[in-house]
Amino acid sequence: MAQASMAAIPGLKEAYGTLKGRMDKAVDDFRGEMAAVRTGRASVHMLDSVQVEYYGSAMPLNQIAQVHAPEAQLITVQPFDPSSLGNIEKAIRAGDLGLNPMNDGKIIRVPVPALTEERRRDMVKHLHKILEEHRTAVRNIRRDGNELIKKALKDKKITEDDERRSLEEIQRLTDDEIKKMEEMSKAKEKEVMEIK
Repeated sequence: MAQASMAAIPGLKEAYGTLKGRMDKAVDDFRGEMAAVRTGRASVHMLDSVQVEYYGSAMPLNQIAQVHAPEAQLITVQPFDPSSLGNIEKAIRAGDLGLNPMNDGKIIRVPVPALTEERRRDMVKHLHKILEEHRTAVRNIRRDGNELIKKALKDKKITEDDERRSLEEIQRLTDDEIKKMEEMSKAKEKEVMEIK
């Protein structure tokens, strides 16, 4: 019911679509960063941030190798081009992930050590930092939307009632998106602090 109001106003229809798309993108980005945060279990997403030097350019690891998590404490990396093994190993070591890859000439095995209590707390702090960055991004999108609405009122494209309803709607949308991210963060925090 609430979403129809701003999207139904001709002067704001396009703005609403843009704002909703930007907020959804911020939440998706947050979801991706959450997936990359390390828990006690091996996950192929742990290596998403690794960039490998490959024929003179930096490439994401998952584009030049197959990444698997065959066991709870192990990730395997099988390059499509065996000559890139050394570069992949070097990139994983340099990735500041606390991982120590082992190269056997065909495949790279990356054991995932159990997290210490101190490391778990650091991970939770990192989660909170990521959450706050994305909350700020969503609030900045809200500010942009509020400015668009006020400009539309000033240009007489909408009425004062439309402005009031639209501002309330953007606030509801902002609150919903932030709540989604906070719930994801809580679930991830629980997963990080859980001892297997």
